[in-house]
Amino acid sequence: MTDDEKTEMDHKRIAIATFNATWDLMDKDLRTADENDMMVHTAHASRYHWGQVGGPTEFERGDWQISRVYALLGRGEDALHYAKHCLNTCEENGIGDFDLAFAYEAMARAYAIKENWTEVDRYTELAKDAAENIEDQGNRDYFLGELDNIPRMP
Repeated sequence: MTDDEKTEMDHKRIAIATFNATWDLMDKDLRTADENDMMVHTAHASRYHWGQVGGPTEFERGDWQISRVYALLGRGEDALHYAKHCLNTCEENGIGDFDLAFAYEAMARAYAIKENWTEVDRYTELAKDAAENIEDQGNRDYFLGELDNIPRMP
């Protein structure tokens, strides 16, 4: 194995490990301040390593995960920044199915943090429309459950 191949394998291994570590932290009901910081760091680390060896699908999924992390932390502007990256990558590369639906979900969730209810409604509707194109019923049901968790106008 060449050094380049080893480096590529290392990037992929770290990308997967940090992506999964981020999910583990996201799934916790209660996180400490240190765990919140670690969640941000692992999400960015995963996206960086996918940026070295992945393609558009890995890029947009990494950006989606970063957006979700910031949404969990109530950081709407940061969540919106990465949601836009996610959506742009989907649109520019013809990525559909649940990836596009989740890109719209990320936009709606980020706007909910910012209390921009008009945009929440807009992106929620786009997400629902995109959900109709999710081929796998289990993925569609999971997605719709996540979409229902987005805060709505009080």
